Amino acid sequence: MRAPPAVSIMGGSGMGKTTLVERLLPELRAQGLRVGVVKHSSDPHPLHRENSDTARFERAEAAFVAFATPAGVQLTVREPPSSALLPLLERFGDTVDLVLVEGWKNGPLPKLEVWREGQGPLLAAGRPEVVAIVTDAPVLPEGAPQGARRFGLEDVQGLAVFIARWARERTQVERQ
Repeated sequence: MRAPPAVSIMGGSGMGKTTLVERLLPELRAQGLRVGVVKHSSDPHPLHRENSDTARFERAEAAFVAFATPAGVQLTVREPPSSALLPLLERFGDTVDLVLVEGWKNGPLPKLEVWREGQGPLLAAGRPEVVAIVTDAPVLPEGAPQGARRFGLEDVQGLAVFIARWARERTQVERQ
């Protein structure tokens, strides 16, 4: 099964990655895309309540734990995140047109960086896989990858058009 196009939304802590993803979802739907989201965190924390059945299964080192409710299914897989991303994306298959991955700054995907002027270093410096920087700065900072596009924090619609065009081009290339 093929993996849908995916892009990482990266940036330092508190830069606004989650807010950007939240604001992009309706704009990408308006572009006609079905979008999935994968969240990456470097902090090891349980996904379930302390002493819940699922937490107990995880502590007992089950290879995976799925929690199914009428609201949906949550799946925890015991794998290092670096080896889990591509197989996880393949599981989405044709169910979505695009996957936004919050985090995974060192992963194999093209990246968008959320960067606020004066609030920390630009992570994109020297990283050609960063295709766009979403920022409150009037111009891209020194060290930004050559060819990276700049989007203002409020230009969510423009960013959605950019991402949707990229996802459609990528899908067409893979189908040829």
